Amino acid sequence: MSAFAIVNLILFTALLSLLYQLTKLDSGLSRRVLVGLVAGSIFGFYLQAVYGYGDVVTQQTLEWTNVIANSYVNLLRMIIMPLVLITMIAAVLRVEEIKSLGKIGGSVVGILVGTTMIAALIGIMMALLFGLNAGDLAAGAQEIARAESLEARLDSYAGLGSPQGMPALLVSFVSSNIFRDLTDARDTSIIAVVIFGLLFGIAALLVCEEDKTHGARIRSFVDTTQAVVMKLVKLVINLTPYGVLALMTKVIANSDGTAIITLISFVIASYIAIAIMFGVHALLIGLLGANIKTYFQKVWPVLTFAFVTRSSAATIPLTIRAQIEELKVPAPIANISASFGATIGQNGCAGIYPAMLAVMVAPTMGVAVDLSFITSLIVIIAIGSFGIAGVGGGATAAALVVLPAMGFPVTVAALLISIEPLIDMARTALNVNGAITTGMITSRFLGDTVADHSTDVAAQPVQEN
Repeated sequence: MSAFAIVNLILFTALLSLLYQLTKLDSGLSRRVLVGLVAGSIFGFYLQAVYGYGDVVTQQTLEWTNVIANSYVNLLRMIIMPLVLITMIAAVLRVEEIKSLGKIGGSVVGILVGTTMIAALIGIMMALLFGLNAGDLAAGAQEIARAESLEARLDSYAGLGSPQGMPALLVSFVSSNIFRDLTDARDTSIIAVVIFGLLFGIAALLVCEEDKTHGARIRSFVDTTQAVVMKLVKLVINLTPYGVLALMTKVIANSDGTAIITLISFVIASYIAIAIMFGVHALLIGLLGANIKTYFQKVWPVLTFAFVTRSSAATIPLTIRAQIEELKVPAPIANISASFGATIGQNGCAGIYPAMLAVMVAPTMGVAVDLSFITSLIVIIAIGSFGIAGVGGGATAAALVVLPAMGFPVTVAALLISIEPLIDMARTALNVNGAITTGMITSRFLGDTVADHSTDVAAQPVQEN
């Protein structure tokens, strides 16, 4: 390791120490996350300005800062499945009527898909407003190679964006091996675990009704296990400022400035579309009678983590916690909206992005962007939004579903991969905010039918350290 890299790591350690000192001063989690975000950005820009993108010193530095970044992400991924499973079982045991679960699931899916259709319309409007055209993008050798690679991936998504592909997708939601799905082995593993948790919880609830002795033991076991899992979640979440610091350093230092400048119009159009969709979420929240400013203050740490990790799935623990503890959404609704929101109806990745790409490609294929085209595109996006994995690259997967379903080539997705990380950060934050907004809307309309006891372990406030 070079001496310059060692100096960089000393500076990074000093930033970690600063965050630790803020913890000792009882600074709130939101403030520490903000400090971590700013400090990581500054340190990332420092690496870019002094050493440059791809320089050996930058890479040597990132090898060690990524130990913290990747470890934190792995910790969150580690607790996703246990959290989803136990909280789903606990949620069922607290629902007074089984039929409430069907209402919750139907409402959540309906709102997620509905907002994704709105997001798609916004994406279409922005692509038209900026006059984006795939024909203006120069396809070099590297981009052509990427296109060929994406074409090879199409077999995995064949038919997914069409009604004919829906039966296979629905079957994939039901686990054939729950232990395999607990390892997150499939794109639909999270939904499969949610469904298994629902069924297990229903069986447990029926046993509780049949045998009071078994019922007491089951409830005691579930409550104790949930208390342990929630404590683990709290421990991991308290590490968020350090994770954000390291992740933001990685994001900024690895950004290809040249690629961003080349495709700046698409970047600007994408961020404006995302900002408008955030405004739609804010409008929906305002119509519920909630204070919009207070809402965003409470979900800020969650959106920040989603922004820097580009993973809706990894953000699930934070999404559930924010809904239950900060926004007072009943646990059953919070769990279902967070889990479903990571794989169904992602407003940014499955809504805005494929819509913009389709509009960009249409002129090159001689297709007019008229009302018929827009209607069919929105319908296909709504269907294709099911089962898109909530991880980095999910937007590209959505494009592989929508573009072929429209009869378009996927080459444009390859041309934009170089700037994907930059836009994907904001898209992921929008996906997560859509899931939280869905939870709040569902809570408002179905809250009276869902048991939400103030003494529940999941509903107890977690004090920030």
